[in-house]
Amino acid sequence: MTAFLYTIVSSTIPFVVMISLIVTIHELGHFLTAKAFGTAIDRFSMGFGKAIISWRDRAGVEWRVGWIPLGGYVKFAGDENAASMPDKTSLDEARASIVAREGPGAELKYLAFKPLWQRTLIILAGPAANFLLAIVIFAAFFLSFGAPVTTPRVQAVVQGEAGQQAGFHAGDLIVSADGRPMNTFEEVQFYVQYRPGVPIDFTVRRQGALIHLVARPKAIQEPSAFGGSQAVGRLGLEAAEGAIVHVGPVRAVSLAVQRTWDVAATTAYALGRIVTGHMRADQLHSIVGMVHASGTITKEAITAAHAAKVSWIVAEAFFMSQLAAVMSVSIGLLNLLPVPTLDGGHLIFYAYEWVAKRPAAAKVQAAGYRAGLALLLGLMLFATWNDVERLRLFRFIGSLFS
Repeated sequence: MTAFLYTIVSSTIPFVVMISLIVTIHELGHFLTAKAFGTAIDRFSMGFGKAIISWRDRAGVEWRVGWIPLGGYVKFAGDENAASMPDKTSLDEARASIVAREGPGAELKYLAFKPLWQRTLIILAGPAANFLLAIVIFAAFFLSFGAPVTTPRVQAVVQGEAGQQAGFHAGDLIVSADGRPMNTFEEVQFYVQYRPGVPIDFTVRRQGALIHLVARPKAIQEPSAFGGSQAVGRLGLEAAEGAIVHVGPVRAVSLAVQRTWDVAATTAYALGRIVTGHMRADQLHSIVGMVHASGTITKEAITAAHAAKVSWIVAEAFFMSQLAAVMSVSIGLLNLLPVPTLDGGHLIFYAYEWVAKRPAAAKVQAAGYRAGLALLLGLMLFATWNDVERLRLFRFIGSLFS
C-alpha cells in the first residue's frame, strides 16, 4: 500500500504542476490580448471550484486559485451566455442595459461589442500562447543541452526490414520525405515512427543523383509511457554515430520553432488518421494516461539521475519539460478544433457572423454548444476507458484489497 501511495503521489504532483502551467499560459493568452484591447474582465481563475485564495487588482479583476487544479478560465464582464456569444436580440438588450446603467459608449469595453477582428484575436491568443510556451521550452532545452547533428545518411540497412525492401543502400543521403526536407536522422525517425504501414516517398541522393524510394514503415509494438504498448513505424535504417553541439539563442529559437511545427503537424496528422479510421482510436489518452506518463517519466528521471550522478530534480525537469512542450502543442491544437465550447467553435461562429453580418441565432448556438459538450464528454469517457483498460486499473485496485 505504501508503494501504491508513493506511485500515486510521484505521478500526480508533477502532472498537476505541468497541466496547471499549460492551462494558465493558455488563459493568459486570452487575458493579455483582451486587456490590450481594453476589454473589461471580471475574473482570472487558476483552477476550478471554490476559491482557496482570491484578491482583486487595481483594475478590479478578481484573481483566484480554485481547489481543483486541472484547468482555469477567464470570465469577461457581462458574459452571462454559456457559449460567450449572444445573438442579436441579446446584444440589443445588453447594449440598452449597459447604456442605461453606465452611459453611452460604455458598451464598447465589453467583449461582445468589440470589433469582430479583436474578438477573433482574443480567441486565437489562447492556442497561440500554448505554441509559444512550447517554443520557449524547446529553446531552453536546446540552449541547455545542445542539438543533435546526426546527418540523415544511411550507414547500414537491416536485412528484411522495410528500408531494404524499398531499395535503400548504405551511403544514401535522405533529402526529404513526402517533399518535406530532412536535416537530421532524428527528423527522419520522428517522421517515420508516426506512419506505420503508410507509404512514404523519400527523395534520396545516391552517388550524386536524386532518386525516389517509396517505403512502407513496418509497424512494431513498443512500450508506451501512457501504459501498455503502441504501434510505431520502423524502416530498419541505421545512421552513423551523431554528436550534440551547443547552439546560441538564435539557433535555439529556430530549432524550437521547427520542433513545435513538427509536433503540431504530426499530432494533426495522427488525429486525422484516427478520425478516418486508419489509426486505432485507443491511441487517444485521458488524464489517467497522462498521470501514468508523468509517473513513468519520474521513474526514468530517478534512474537517469543515478547514472549521470546529478540531482533527480534536474533529471525530472529534463524529461518533464519535453512532455510539457508536447502537451502544450496538443492542447493548443485541441482548442482549435471546430467544436462549440472550444476556441475553434467560437471561431466558426465568428466566421458565420462575418459572412452573415449578424451573430448566429440563440437556438443554433445553444444546440451547437450542447452537441459540442456531449462530443467532448464522450471523447473523455472513451479515452479514460482506454487508459483504464490498458493499465488494468480495476484488476490492480482489486488486488490491493484481496
